[in-house]
Amino acid sequence: MEDLKGKTAVITGSTSGIGLHFAQGLASKGVNVMLNGFGDADEIEKERAGIEEKFGVKAAYNGADMTKPAEIADLIKETKSTFGSLDILVNNAGIQKVSPIEEFPDDKWDAIIAINLSSSFHTIKHAVPIMKEQGSGRIINLASVHGLVASPFKSAYVAAKHGVIGLTKTVALEVAEHGITCNAICPGYVETPLVQNQIADTAKARGMTEEEVKKNVMLEAQPSKEFITYSQLNGLLFYLCSEAGSGANGASFNIDGGWVAK
Repeated sequence: MEDLKGKTAVITGSTSGIGLHFAQGLASKGVNVMLNGFGDADEIEKERAGIEEKFGVKAAYNGADMTKPAEIADLIKETKSTFGSLDILVNNAGIQKVSPIEEFPDDKWDAIIAINLSSSFHTIKHAVPIMKEQGSGRIINLASVHGLVASPFKSAYVAAKHGVIGLTKTVALEVAEHGITCNAICPGYVETPLVQNQIADTAKARGMTEEEVKKNVMLEAQPSKEFITYSQLNGLLFYLCSEAGSGANGASFNIDGGWVAK
């Protein structure tokens, strides 16, 4: 992956969880990174400075709200002005709400569609002209296994992630002759801080141990009965960002322990 060194990436939703590990992983390959997301300002600065110190790259932070198109446009513009290029765009920001559709709050539907789907449209819209001018670029959208299959009580999330798959295919066709690729990563369950909180809450609500919740609730759909790891996701990300992955375009890569194979 030496061909990644010196490139620039913007990763939305990268102040924690999968996004932060994507940023750290790319930085480990010599990629300069623009962080984005919410959280405690001191903690975010600690992560930003830590990436620079540990990996010897440049790291910056922009707190653009993924529900606000103007702020998203500024995020892409600032990335280009700060680093001089924009080589990799990772659309990772996302939120979740679980509820029967007849009880699903309207504001939560709107927020999930905005953050999980529409924000990717806005980042791509502003990144593509930069990448076309460069004659190269990599766009990676985090779609989730729920971009390929559905689960009950997740209407907004599943709708948004299916939309991301369609967006990925369309963008891939539009940029294919410009040295740009657009692909989607579709993880199964990853033991992120958000999922860890869900495990604890579910164990308490159902009178189960956390291990029982992991195996019989969270991982019931994954034949491997194991969470997808950050390092596994990073391996796929590195491939898609590198020259080795340049032939992949408009594809959806499920990394789900066998979930979709059933």
